[in-house]
Amino acid sequence: MASNQVPPAAAVSPATVPPKSDLAVPKKKPYPFWLGGVAATIAASITHPLDLTKVRLQASGDKRMIESYRGLFDGITGTWLRQMSYSMCRFWAYDESKKILGAGKDAPAWKLAAAGSMAGGIAGFVGNPGELVMVRLQGDFAKPPEKRFNYKNCLDALYRMVREEGVSTLGRGVGPNVFRAILMNASQLASYDFFKAELLKTKYFEDNIMCHFTASFAAGTIATTVCSPADVLKSRIMNASGPGSRSTMAMIRQSMQNEGAMFMFKGWVPAWTRLQPTTILIFLTFEQLKNAVDWSRSQGYTFV
Repeated sequence: MASNQVPPAAAVSPATVPPKSDLAVPKKKPYPFWLGGVAATIAASITHPLDLTKVRLQASGDKRMIESYRGLFDGITGTWLRQMSYSMCRFWAYDESKKILGAGKDAPAWKLAAAGSMAGGIAGFVGNPGELVMVRLQGDFAKPPEKRFNYKNCLDALYRMVREEGVSTLGRGVGPNVFRAILMNASQLASYDFFKAELLKTKYFEDNIMCHFTASFAAGTIATTVCSPADVLKSRIMNASGPGSRSTMAMIRQSMQNEGAMFMFKGWVPAWTRLQPTTILIFLTFEQLKNAVDWSRSQGYTFV
């Protein structure tokens, strides 16, 4: 007689179900390496008049107002060249340095600062020609007419510097520039990441524009103070035209004799006025560009 009992369903062994930790989690694709350079270029274009005032004050002590609206954008091509070389390199090198040092989302401040220093050293060297072109273009109209370089744009400046002064002139001021870049990235990029992580740990902030604004405001103030001495030296050395003024130590001695130790913070207020909005704009733009990349990828666009 056949049994009417229905055989129990086959039990599924827990071993046949892969645990959650073993499930493949797709790795997020890195952001384009040029994203930081684009963000910095946009920010620097907006704040260019403030940067122009700062460089002229540091290089020559010129306190006059810029004569015309057009004068507010003197040397803008040098700014673009600088941002698309130096800034692009520093953002890329910072991300790579964090990977090397294992500096994740909640990394201690010293690891972030170390990654920023590594990035600054690389970017300061790579971006020195762009920095030199920017400083010369911005400082030209603060000089007497007979001492001006009269470059047409950044490409003309590069060509004439190499032709008239030799290739070695592209490395002029590289020492203080690299030193300043190390200080800048250790204080600006690292402090932004640090403050952002700390703010997100509180109940008052989420990963949104308010958090990005607050973290970048703090980063801008710290970066201005830390970088002021190297920034002043860099501007003066790069803008000098005499061969005897190329030495960093000679410039320090001369400035100390004429102005005292506080020359290292000359132009701090215009430097802060320029760097603060630039820092805020850089990181706000950078975060929005990353959001745009995430959205475009979610829509199936794979070119970014």
